[in-house]
Amino acid sequence: MYDPITMKLNVEPLIMSALREDITSEDVSTNSVMPHAEEGEVDLICKEDGVICGLQVFARTFTLLDEKTEVTFSVEDGDMVKNGQKLGTVHGDIRVLLSGERTALNYLQRMSGIATYTHETAALLEGTSIRLLDTRKTTPNMRIFEKYAVTVGNGNNHRYNLSDGVLLKDNHIGAAGGVANAVKMARAYAPFVRKIEIEVETLDQVREAVEAGADIIMLDNMDHDTMKAAIDIIDGSAEIEISGNVTREKIDGLRDLKVDFISSGALTHSAPILDLSLKNLHAV
Repeated sequence: MYDPITMKLNVEPLIMSALREDITSEDVSTNSVMPHAEEGEVDLICKEDGVICGLQVFARTFTLLDEKTEVTFSVEDGDMVKNGQKLGTVHGDIRVLLSGERTALNYLQRMSGIATYTHETAALLEGTSIRLLDTRKTTPNMRIFEKYAVTVGNGNNHRYNLSDGVLLKDNHIGAAGGVANAVKMARAYAPFVRKIEIEVETLDQVREAVEAGADIIMLDNMDHDTMKAAIDIIDGSAEIEISGNVTREKIDGLRDLKVDFISSGALTHSAPILDLSLKNLHAV
């Protein structure tokens, strides 16, 4: 759940932006059939098994339109939900329920889909010490929602943005003129509290990264045998991350590797939504 400061400063402005995207001047459909305020209630129904996530955002979407709206839930973020299950109700001005419906569901379905996909992926690493990480491959202006959903699904967040940590990728290495120089320059520039992570694609680059004193070495798009050889070269001198087109289907083949992290952009860019719906709207 978002703390009050994060909610006020970082989450609510994005929800308001999404509402403005959907209502540029008025909700013509709603105003056609509901010219005046009338109290009503609608049920939140799950239409697919999965992990629910984003209830706080869902509720705030309605209360931003009208603070008097009441949203109640029978579940919490992280709960497993079932097809046909009633998850809660929204009570208030019917005009608010109709106008906020799509935006609220968009957030809830997207976040629940990511939590579900992450949960299923993380389960494949049970029994190992490997931590599953997300990436920055998120939907623009949705990162704060999508990375939260990863944690609800039992995944872990990699750096939040470019200000959050040093990760030297292939183009950084090219700009610096090589692995050793990239690590040296980052060590000289970045605050001493920052770890230096570098992406490598060959065993020669692995050796360079070890000699340069990188804190974390990311093995990018290597085959299984090359990764095993790289792990032997590193030999505990740095933490190890595996990355590069890691999907749920590939996780099982990585369990035997003695690495610290596996990062997967698929957690956020390839997770399908969880099907949810608002049904049974009626006046009260």
